[in-house]
Amino acid sequence: MCRSIKTLRPPYADDVTEIDIRAAALQYVRKVSGFREPAAHNREAFERAVDAVESATADLLASIKVRGAR
Repeated sequence: MCRSIKTLRPPYADDVTEIDIRAAALQYVRKVSGFREPAAHNREAFERAVDAVESATADLLASIKVRGAR
């Protein structure tokens, strides 16, 4: 879907930061909404969506177990 979103889990990525997670969330919401920058009347909904995707992504990365990883 979003080719510019990189994989954030080991072994594909080490030292993933909050900035990396936020950037992926922003790319996802941009793709789904079709807006690079939303109009003022859509800004709050857009930011809420980015926050929600960021939170879900952080939860996912903290919860998954990768086989063979220590």
